[in-house]
Amino acid sequence: MSILARALDAAATVREDIAAARRRDPAATGDLQVVLTSPGLHAIWAHRAAHALWQRPAARLPALVLAQGVRSITGVEIHPAARIGRRFFIDHGMGVVIGETAEIGDDVMLYHGVTLGGRSMQRVKRHPTVGDGVTIGAGARVLGPVLIGERAQIGANAVVVGDVPAQATAVGVPARIRGHAAHPEDNVDPAIYI
Repeated sequence: MSILARALDAAATVREDIAAARRRDPAATGDLQVVLTSPGLHAIWAHRAAHALWQRPAARLPALVLAQGVRSITGVEIHPAARIGRRFFIDHGMGVVIGETAEIGDDVMLYHGVTLGGRSMQRVKRHPTVGDGVTIGAGARVLGPVLIGERAQIGANAVVVGDVPAQATAVGVPARIRGHAAHPEDNVDPAIYI
């Protein structure tokens, strides 16, 4: 891929990120506001740079240093090895932790205080895989190599230690499945997510 093609792809991704933030944040009043004041967006952009560094073994230490610097500024900790899809949005940001082997699909939204964490000390896949279109509510903990199916919803403060089927809603401690998922785009009261 040429330098020009990569630059155009990066610009398209930034535009997608801004549009996703505007679509998912009712307090957003304009692109400039989102660009200047969204810590979740800043964390995602920095993660992309750290992830690119992580792909080169000689640059892994700088990738970790960058990730930790961003953590101290935004309150969002994303391991540089985590794989994150397009149009990912973190609302508010503070206290979000995304572990090393986490995989996140496209169009995913996390609220503040979410942990995508591990339950093993082994050097294996130990963090969640989150499908496309998932929303995870404030304070939720998703632990271990679990699979969160497409368009699933995780309620605020839920503790998820098992798989969640596609289009299901998981709530409680430990989380239990409660029917069909509601999505912010479906004009459903988002109170269980915040």
